[in-house]
Amino acid sequence: MRTDLRVSFRAAAVAAVLASTAACGGEADAAGGGSGGGRPGGGPSVTLAATDLAAPTRTSMEDAIPVTGTLEPLERAEVRARLEGDLEGVYVREGEAVRAGQLLARFNAGDQAGNARSADADVAAARSELSTAEWTLEQNNELLREGAIPERDVRVAQQAVAAARARLSAAQARSGSTRREVSDTRVLAPTSGVIEQRMVNPGERVNGNTTMFTIVRGDVLELAAAVPERAAAPVRPGQSVRFVADGSEFTGRVARISPSVDPGSRSVTVYVQVPNPDGRLRAGTFASGRIVSRVLDGVMVLPAAAVREGSEGGGQVVYRVVDGKIDVAPVTVGLKDEAQGLVQVLSGVGEGDQVVVGNVGILGKGMAVRMAGQGGPEKGGAQKGGR
Repeated sequence: MRTDLRVSFRAAAVAAVLASTAACGGEADAAGGGSGGGRPGGGPSVTLAATDLAAPTRTSMEDAIPVTGTLEPLERAEVRARLEGDLEGVYVREGEAVRAGQLLARFNAGDQAGNARSADADVAAARSELSTAEWTLEQNNELLREGAIPERDVRVAQQAVAAARARLSAAQARSGSTRREVSDTRVLAPTSGVIEQRMVNPGERVNGNTTMFTIVRGDVLELAAAVPERAAAPVRPGQSVRFVADGSEFTGRVARISPSVDPGSRSVTVYVQVPNPDGRLRAGTFASGRIVSRVLDGVMVLPAAAVREGSEGGGQVVYRVVDGKIDVAPVTVGLKDEAQGLVQVLSGVGEGDQVVVGNVGILGKGMAVRMAGQGGPEKGGAQKGGR
């Protein structure tokens, strides 16, 4: 009798647990409305913010090659001492603008001036000797015609004239050399520009050929950019180059192109000149630019992040939102503007489409789209969520 009561009690307990479980399961199904783990209508879904969508737009686009490098002066001149001596004065400092022919420094010219005066005196003496020798020759020729002297005396006079002329030429050459030495005591700017370095001070003893100043021509700067061999083919002298340096935009042009390819880097050196008449740019400034080969107007573009590689080498695709669901659209792309993060779309989308940009997780065709802050799936076309 006791055994029968225990069995009946256990059976009643099991029945009560099963009934409770069934009731809870029914309530959960009713609350979920048939949802499979947050999947409306039983399918997968994705939640997007307005910034995750973009619409294709039309704009102008440049076919350009990016270049970077350091801007250097078009000309850099070293001013060297042409003689040895003591500096009497130095009249310019670093950063000072100078013009061609301007006096930069002066040597003590005492020795050179004395040598020049001595050379001038030698020239005067040689001229006098030549004049006397020519007069003697003339007299001897008269006496020879009268038979008063032998022909030998005339020849001696002729040799005296030749020697006097040689001495005069030598004296004149020495005089010219000493005058150049006097001129070299004045150090002049060979070109217009800005003093980059000054290596001397007044009172110093300077040896010949010593660098005294460095002058840079800063009105035009030049950049030597290495362009990949494949990208260098369309580059031509005269093409426009847009630069950004020191937070400002500048425009330059391709001046020269190296005739050979660097065997190590497989690149071609392109020399770009940037006008700098007001001196806003400084030599040594790092600049990034774009060599513009052509400009396309009215092309359709998308953010580059919207274009993705298709599965199994199927080309490039974009994910569109069509009737509140994800659709996969194969696209054909053209130019890419890495600086602005844009890509030209030749086919596959239209101006009214909504395209998913950026990394929003795994996407698949047919996934329902929910917009953040909205209650249901995105039903519209390209009018919602566009940038």
